[in-house]
Amino acid sequence: MPKVVVTGGSGMLGKWVVKHFVEQGYEVVNADVKQPAEHLCRTVIVDLTNLGEVYGVLAGADAVVHLAAIPVAYSHSNEVTFQNNVMSTYNVLEAAAGLGIRKAVIASSESSYGLVFARERFGPVYVPIDEDHPQLPEDSYGLSKIVNEQTADMIHRRTGMQVVSFRLGNVIAPEAYERFPQFIHDPAQRDRILWSYIDTRDAAEACRLAIEAEGLGSIALNLTADDTSMAIPSRELMAERFPEVNDFRRPLEGYETLLSNEKAKRLLNWQPEHVWRDQVKSV
Repeated sequence: MPKVVVTGGSGMLGKWVVKHFVEQGYEVVNADVKQPAEHLCRTVIVDLTNLGEVYGVLAGADAVVHLAAIPVAYSHSNEVTFQNNVMSTYNVLEAAAGLGIRKAVIASSESSYGLVFARERFGPVYVPIDEDHPQLPEDSYGLSKIVNEQTADMIHRRTGMQVVSFRLGNVIAPEAYERFPQFIHDPAQRDRILWSYIDTRDAAEACRLAIEAEGLGSIALNLTADDTSMAIPSRELMAERFPEVNDFRRPLEGYETLLSNEKAKRLLNWQPEHVWRDQVKSV
């Protein structure tokens, strides 16, 4: 039975990743700073900024899914966010390399493109944003995600470890769909994230598929649903909130996502299945 360590497995996304791997027959260890609300596997309380502790929790694992982080800009001082997110990721990948672990997934973010937490609002260069779009963060959170992707590249060059960095859209747990009617008709809400979302269950499956895939090297992949989180067509959203953007890389004839997930679908044979429109009775 393959063993996978999930860091941050007590968190909002982490608990769904743990659940999915357990259901798929994996031996799972949750590495976190707190116990989970629901105990689905063994939990080890660990400080990921301490390399020795990370070696200890990863010992004997076949793969690691690293989700633990300060998850947003400006909730902590800039240097605390940067130091925590960069050093924890470095330690996880360094320890995994030292232990001979060959597969890793790390949580990057759409925030690395810079739109989300910019002091002065600005629009994308083009849509849908794909992985080649410029990464232009002004905040230490977005910067930490870029550094972490570079750390993954470095580890891969040195050891050959496969590392998939998921640039996650807005992560939505099933219970959060009840809040969608509050914003789905208002283009001004959620424009900083280009109205993206990804269901925790679809993200969890993508994590497993990335661990099971072969030959990906070190790669960053956007992870989002196929549609936006809005009841307004994508072209109308762009015209309302980002009229200066005129580079459209796809026709955008309906509610298509503005954060491209095509690469993840192609390389992982992944397909997001959970759609908010199936969960909200009236749009």
